[in-house]
Amino acid sequence: MTAPSRQASPLTTVQKPRRKSLAAAGGVAALIAGLGLGELTAALTSIATSPTGSVGSVVIDLTPGWFKEFMISAVGTADKFVLVALIIVVASAVGAIAGVLELSRPPGGRAVLGGLAVVCAIAALSRAGAGLSSVLPAAVAWLVAALVLVFLVRRLRPGVAPATATRRRAAERGDAPTPAPAAESSIDRRRFLLYSAAAVVVGVAGGAMSRVAGAGARAAQSARSLLRLPAAAIPAPAVPAVPAGAALDVAGITPLVTANGDFYRIDTALAVPDVNPDDWSLTVNGMVEHPITITFAELLALPLTERAVTLACVSNVVGGDLIGNATWLGYPINELLARAKPAAGADMVLSRSVDGFTASTPLEALTDDRGALLAVGMNGEPLPFEHGFPVRMVVPGLYGYVSATKWVSEMTVTRFDRDTAYWTRNGWSPLGPIKTESRIDVPRNGEKVAAGMVTIAGVAWAQTRGIDKVEVRIDTEPWREATLARAISADTWVQWLYEWQATSGTHTLTVRATDSTGVTQTETQVGPVPDGATGWDRLTVNVG
Repeated sequence: MTAPSRQASPLTTVQKPRRKSLAAAGGVAALIAGLGLGELTAALTSIATSPTGSVGSVVIDLTPGWFKEFMISAVGTADKFVLVALIIVVASAVGAIAGVLELSRPPGGRAVLGGLAVVCAIAALSRAGAGLSSVLPAAVAWLVAALVLVFLVRRLRPGVAPATATRRRAAERGDAPTPAPAAESSIDRRRFLLYSAAAVVVGVAGGAMSRVAGAGARAAQSARSLLRLPAAAIPAPAVPAVPAGAALDVAGITPLVTANGDFYRIDTALAVPDVNPDDWSLTVNGMVEHPITITFAELLALPLTERAVTLACVSNVVGGDLIGNATWLGYPINELLARAKPAAGADMVLSRSVDGFTASTPLEALTDDRGALLAVGMNGEPLPFEHGFPVRMVVPGLYGYVSATKWVSEMTVTRFDRDTAYWTRNGWSPLGPIKTESRIDVPRNGEKVAAGMVTIAGVAWAQTRGIDKVEVRIDTEPWREATLARAISADTWVQWLYEWQATSGTHTLTVRATDSTGVTQTETQVGPVPDGATGWDRLTVNVG
C-alpha cells in the first residue's frame, strides 16, 4: 500500500512567494515602533539627543558645505523636512533588510537593528552636553524593534497558523492532510498585516507624543508663555508705530516688518532646542580680564534696547527670500564686552549655541556703535523657539552665519588665527559683511499684466550703510530712479516703487540699488559661496 504523500503546509504553499515581502514590511513596522518609543523615551527623560534627531544632526555636520548650499538653494527653508524624509527612507530600507534577514537567517535582523541602534547611540553621545544616559533612547528603540520583529516574523514561518479540528484528526490517524482552504491562509496574512499596522500605529503615536510630552519642552514652553518682557529703556524708531511713509501701500510688496511666523529660518538644528530660561546662562570668557556669567533674570534686569534690524542669510540668492526685518529687544553686546574687557590682540568672538553650533564674529562688529544685541524679544514678544528663545545674537550688517547665533550660551573672545567656526570650517569666508542688494516683489516673474500704468515695487537693503538710491530699467532703456519709502534706519531694508507706462509685449525688468557710501550693487552674477551672492534681480512680464 502506498504511503500517503505529504503535502507542504498551506502557509508554505500559499505564502512562501510572499513571505519575504511580508517580512520586509514587518521589519519596517518594527523599526517604526522602536523609533517612535525611542523618541518618546527621549522626551520623557528630558534627553535632548533623540535617535532620529542626533543622527540627523550628525548628518548635517558631516555633509560637505557645497551640498548644504545646494540643498538650501534648491528647497530653501524646507531643507530640514527633506533631511527628515531622507532619514525615514533610509531607516525604512534598513528595517526591510532586517525583516528579510530575520526570516531567512535569524537573528540577522536583530543584529542589523542593533547596528542601527549603535549608530544612534554614538550620534547621541557626540552632541553637545551628552552623557552616558543619552544612549537610553537608542537602547529602548532597539529593544522594542527587536521584540516586535521577532513577534511578526514568527507569524510567517510554517506551523504558526493553527490547524483546524479536521486537519488535527487527520494528522492523528496518519491520513494525508486535507489542503487548507485559501481563506485560511488569507486570514493568517491579514492577521500579520493587522499586527504590523498596530506596530506602526504604536510607533507613530509614540513619535507624536514625544513632540508634546517632553518634560524639557513643557517647562520651556510654560516659561515662555508666562514671560513678560520689560519695557525698552531705549525704544526703536519703529515703536510704537512704523514711521509715516515707511510702508508703501502696494499690493504684493513684502511687508515692512516681517511677522514672526513668516520670518525665514536657516540653521543647523534639526530639532529646535527647548531651553528653559530658568536654566539658561551666558558665559563670556577667553581673552578677557574679567570672565562673566550672566543668567536670564540678570539679563532682563539690565536696561534693554529696542532696534529694528534686517537679517539676511548668506545663502540668499539674488531675488531670494531668505531675509526678514523685525524689531528686536535686547542688551547691547558692546556693553557686556566692556565689562569683560577683551585683551589686546583679540579680534574675534566665537559664540556657541546650546546645540554646539558656533559662529565667528569680528570683535569690532560687537564693540562698535552698530548696536549688536543679545536679543530676548522679537516684534514685541519673547523670541519664538525657532528663532533662539530665550536669547540669541542680532548683529546689524553681517550675514547670519557669522553673527546670528541662536540659543546662545557662550561667547569666547579669541583670534581668527586660533579658532574657526562651523561654517568657516565648511569653506565659507570668516568675514560676512552684507552686500548692497535689491529685489523686485511686484509684478511676479512671468506674470501677465494689462497695458497702461503698472507699479513695479520691492525692497532694497545695505545694513549699517543704508540705501541712497534704487533704479529700475525696462529692457535696455536707460535706468530710471524709483521712489524710496522712508527708511526706519540704515539697519533695515527700505521699500521702493516705480510707476511704469507699460506697452504690449514681453519685457525684462531689472533693479539695482546704491548705498549711502556711493557703492552700486554689481551686475556680476556670483553664487552665495563663499561670502554672499551678487547680481541684479531680473524678471520678465507679459503685457497685453
